[in-house]
Amino acid sequence: MEKKVVTFGEIMMRLSTPGNQRFAQARSFDSIYGGSEANVAISLSNLGVPADYITRLPSNELGDACINYLRQFGVGTDKIARGGDRLGIYFLEIGAAQRGNKVIYDRAYSSIATIKPDMIDWDKVFAEACWFHWTGITPALSKDAADTCMAAVKAAKKRGLTVSCDLNYRGKLWKWGKQAGEVMSDMMQYVDLLVGNEEDAEKVFGVRAPGVDVSKGVVDAQSYSFVTKELMKKFPNLKQIAFALRGSINASHNTWSAVLYDGMTLYKAPVYDITHIVDRIGAGDSFSAGLIYGMLKFEKSLQKSLDFGVAISCLKHTIPGDSAIVKLDEVEELMKGVMSGRISR
Repeated sequence: MEKKVVTFGEIMMRLSTPGNQRFAQARSFDSIYGGSEANVAISLSNLGVPADYITRLPSNELGDACINYLRQFGVGTDKIARGGDRLGIYFLEIGAAQRGNKVIYDRAYSSIATIKPDMIDWDKVFAEACWFHWTGITPALSKDAADTCMAAVKAAKKRGLTVSCDLNYRGKLWKWGKQAGEVMSDMMQYVDLLVGNEEDAEKVFGVRAPGVDVSKGVVDAQSYSFVTKELMKKFPNLKQIAFALRGSINASHNTWSAVLYDGMTLYKAPVYDITHIVDRIGAGDSFSAGLIYGMLKFEKSLQKSLDFGVAISCLKHTIPGDSAIVKLDEVEELMKGVMSGRISR
């Protein structure tokens, strides 16, 4: 049996304004479930990779609904812990053109924020796994969530799993007493593959790409050679570092690419021009999933793994909701240069 990828984090109810409305205009919200690590598990499962998702959910109908949502995509849910008082929520105002998206969190004291390290049997979780993925969102939630995440990465490395981390800096969440850089630096010693976007390294570790101003909508791939090298000096255990590079022309029109560094070579992905974004939430998660898929399937071809990650995350921009509901053949077609969007009959 093929070994599994395990992801760990918080899944929430997402309530988004319909039809690009402002929060002040909305009289209803579109409801779906999502969260960074759950999005990675769903993407991998859609690509045919066995994936288990670990979290803590309340023992009520909303917790049940989250599990049923994950199951419809084939994600393993049998090791999810139940308990706590509530499911986290986030509100999303979907922008357009020169008006960006806005997010309001309502996730304080959620079930996973009150998790304890002994609530998850990590040896059991990792018994059939080859890979563990987590993000910087989870330790941002609370000290207890950070301690549980640290227990997870230690257990994963002890069992010989590959460990990947998406920095996923969320400034609105780091409120429990420690700064992101302090907590994440301690956890980096257990990470093999580090993933981020064009701003994460600066906001978490204070490492900035020279000459880059992301607010102007232009991101130079070569500038991130400096960032990757500096991070490998800081964390010499890292084997690869990948950054998704978003050129934000406006909320509806972005360029999308990425780089990956393995200590010797800086690999660069093609640049996609995404002119009519449907939903950009979760694009970075699908990029992580694509990298994991590529490194498991492409016999360690880092260029192909990077190209695959950028292609699937490009497609995510066309899909409403948090998750990349994308099949393998769709990614492969895009990688071949098929971009016409013609009807498949």
